Parts: sequence; structure tokens; C-alpha cells
Amino acid sequence: MNGIFKVPKAVNEPVLDYAPGSKVRANLKAAIESMRAEKADIGMHINGEVVRTDKKIEIRPPHDLSHLLGTFSKGDATHVEVAIHAALSAKKKWSEMPWEQRAAIFLKIADLIAGPYRAKINAATMLCQSKNAFQAEIDSSCEFIDFLRFNVQYMTEIYNEQPSENSKTVWNRLEYRPLEGFVFALTPFNFTAISGNLPTSAAMMGNTVVWKPADTQVYSANLLMEIFKEAGLPDGVINLVYVNGPEAGDVIFNHRDFAGIHFTGSTAVFRQIWKTIGNNIEKYRSYPRIVGETGGKDFVIAHKSANVDELITALSRGAFEFQGQKCSAASRAYIPSNLWPAVKEGLQRDLKSMKMGPTEDFSNFINAVIDEKSFDKLAKYIDDAKSDNAVELIAGGNCDKSKGYFIEPTVLLAKDPRYTTMCEELFGPVLTVYVYPENEFEEILELADSTSDYALTGSILSKDRYAIELATRKLVNSAGNFYINDKPTGAVVGQQPFGGGRGSGTNDKAGSKVNLMRWVSLRTIKETFVPATDYRYPFLNDK
Repeated sequence: MNGIFKVPKAVNEPVLDYAPGSKVRANLKAAIESMRAEKADIGMHINGEVVRTDKKIEIRPPHDLSHLLGTFSKGDATHVEVAIHAALSAKKKWSEMPWEQRAAIFLKIADLIAGPYRAKINAATMLCQSKNAFQAEIDSSCEFIDFLRFNVQYMTEIYNEQPSENSKTVWNRLEYRPLEGFVFALTPFNFTAISGNLPTSAAMMGNTVVWKPADTQVYSANLLMEIFKEAGLPDGVINLVYVNGPEAGDVIFNHRDFAGIHFTGSTAVFRQIWKTIGNNIEKYRSYPRIVGETGGKDFVIAHKSANVDELITALSRGAFEFQGQKCSAASRAYIPSNLWPAVKEGLQRDLKSMKMGPTEDFSNFINAVIDEKSFDKLAKYIDDAKSDNAVELIAGGNCDKSKGYFIEPTVLLAKDPRYTTMCEELFGPVLTVYVYPENEFEEILELADSTSDYALTGSILSKDRYAIELATRKLVNSAGNFYINDKPTGAVVGQQPFGGGRGSGTNDKAGSKVNLMRWVSLRTIKETFVPATDYRYPFLNDK
């Protein structure tokens, strides 16, 4: 039923600052201490039941490998099959629920996170994903709350969009149906908000979901499911499984009722998924919706007129917040020769002042990368650069995994603008700089556009409006989120819908109506009140 209703206008959730002596800081520290003292035994959530197995996987903070937070139960293909069955069984009742009743559940989830669960979800993200207090706050609290509230508003707007033209004897209307089958949500480690948004945005539109998070995000994903249940989400609507990706994919992508995938992760994995779906296309009841946000090789380009202090801050924050483990993180920078000496000095000064260590110490700006695989990959890139005469180490470069997976914020200066770390996604705290002749700005725009397969985020810093206009035009396909005089990170729901093209995904803009439209199938209904009673048209009269 698509009744016309109004919901409270969504506004962005205020970001708490966790200043020394504040109550919110004390609450967060207490939540961290309490959760560290527990030994969690985390099960999958299938059809409202907690399902445990004999295969237990340890959960340890990436920054404190000696501490055991608990374990989670690893599932297999049989659990995926049961989860699909649960999703399909719940589908009819959930899809027939009036949309405003569904909306109420997700608005309640937002209020629970904004209130009683705020400290706990932030603490979970800090502990299992090694985010500092501020990064956790803007992610697992504010951004996810924004996703929920704005998506409810967008859902309302979608359902209210109806044909504007009707005759006296005809009524035309649109019906926004959920997809026929179940949706698969495959979510990453780096943003609790993304992991929550991918299944809930599809469910909000009347779909039922099988959700597989990254193993390194299970700890906070489990807490989200507990919050969903408290808010009244019916059993079977979202089913959370912890299964190896290929094992889950083998079941899901061969199932007749697979209706779509909502994905955030690597470009290579997404391309393989797309190929698999294409090869299996005859098996499906309908053409599956494929929505994905993947990798990035995000750039900062400075014009010779750029403000140096603004540029240094954009690089320091853009490249190194959350250890560069953001799809949008600044990874390559093009700096004009007239600014480079001052920028170099400023970056070295900033990095020298950045404290690195566990998230429990709120004075640490830099924490650990997510796991050993990531650490080893990044350490190799850095070691290779140190031994290459074509690269100069400007700052950082140290790596240590004796206590946690710590990679020092690192700045490399490449003589070749197509050096490996200028082209390949690293997903860590490594920024590579190329210095170009200050009067070759247009040439550097063309170089930046052609260097990478990705097109997620990028920024231009300049005080010259002609240069800004030129960059905006020349880089039209280089970034789905483009920033002027700012870092290329920090998209806010309701302000900058997020997503990129080329090798960075389908650009279906999380945090917008565009994304929600992917999870419905439209039916046009024409009702004629005075039907014709004779096949003859007036032109047939020859008199």
C-alpha cells in the first residue's frame, strides 16, 4: 500500500567531540572497558535465532593482538541455504507490511543508536576495527543514523512520486514493488555504517536479505543485529551469516530466487561476481540488480595558487585518518613545484606530531591496520619503495606487528608519475606525491585522469577560479565525488551522496534516492472508469 504520508524531515546527526572531562567520553571509555572484560561468543542470526557452530574464530583488536575479545561461529554452505529459506519465507508478510510500518522500525533503530547504544557501537568499532573515538563516532553512530533517517525520507518521496497526468475517465498510478526473490548484502570491514546500510536500505523497500559481513567486522555487525531485533525487525527479514565468500557465493549465485546484490569491497571481487552472475543469468527468475562500490585511487591535485596550509591539512587528514583505510582516502597527490618545499616541510611536521597506538588511548591519531594480510601487503610496498632509486622516502616508513598491525604514516616522492604506488590501490596510510612543473597544470590534469582505472573521489585545491573550472571539466569522469578546496574524504549523507564510476563501482550513490530505487521494481497500473464499448474509431466513418 502506497499511502501518502509525511515523516519528520531528516537532519544530520550532530557529531559528539568526546572532549576531556565530558560525560560522553566517560561513557565511551566505560563501554570499551566493559567490552574488553567480556569474552563474546558470537553466533549467526538466522530467522531470529542465534546459530552457533563448533568452528570458532578468534576476535582480537588489530592494535592489541594479545587480547582476546571473544570468538564467532564460522558457518558453511548449509547455513547460507537456511538463511535464504528464512528470507524467502519472511518475504510475503514483510513486503505486504505498509511501508510506514517498516519505516517506523528503521527510525527506531536510528534512535537506539543515537541514544542507549551509541557508546557501545562506537566501542565495538574502536575495538574490532581499530578506529579512534572520532572516526568511530562519525562512522558507526552519525553516518549510520543519517543513512537510516534520510533513507526513510527518500523512501517516502519515492512512494509519493506518481504520474501527474490523468484524464477524467482514467486513473494512472505507480506501485513500487520489492524485488522478486532475496537480496544478498556483502559488506566490508572499514565502515560499520556501510555494513549496516547495505542490508537495511534493501530491507526498507520491502526486500528480505542474506547479509555476509567481512570476518574482521563480525564483532560490530553482531551488535547491529541485536539492535535491529530490539527495534522490532521481524525474524527472517535480515539474516546474518559468517561464511567464506566463495562458499556463500556458490549457493547464492546459483539460486533461482537471487534478486540482487548490494556490495562494497574490492574491484577484483566485484568483477568476478559480475561475471558469475552473467554466466548464470538463465538460472534466475529475473535479472538481478547489481549494485557495488569498489576500489579507489583517490587524488589530490594542487594548482600553483593553492593555499599551502589548506593543502597540507587536506593531505594529512585525507591520507591518514583511519590509517588510509577509506575507499576515498587520498592516495596520490600532484603538487606544483613552487609549493612543494613548503608542503614537504608541513607534511613532515604533521606526521612527526601524529601519535600512533591503541584506540583505548584517546590521544592516538593513528591506530592499526585491519589484519596481518593488509600489514604484509603495505610493508612490502614500503620496502620496495625504500630500495627503489626512483622514489624518495619523505616521512614515516616504519612497520611493526609485534603488538598490533602498526604501519607508520608514510609519504613517498615518486619521480615517475606512473610509479606503482601512484597507480595501484594500497588501502593504507601511504601517500605518494608527484611534483610537476608549476605551469603544466592542464597537462597534469590529463595525466591524473589517465593514470588509474578508478574514479571514486578526488579534489582540486586552488584560489584561481579558472583553474578550478578547468579541473572540474577535465576531470568530469575521474571521480564520482569531486571536492574543491577540501580533502577527498568525508562524504555526508544528505549532502554528498557517495559512489564512483569506472573501476570504482556502479555509482548508485549510497545515501540517495537513486540507491533506494535499485531495490524496487515498478508496476504501472492504469484503471479505466468508462471503458470503450465499440472497437470503431471516428476516422472509420466515411460519411
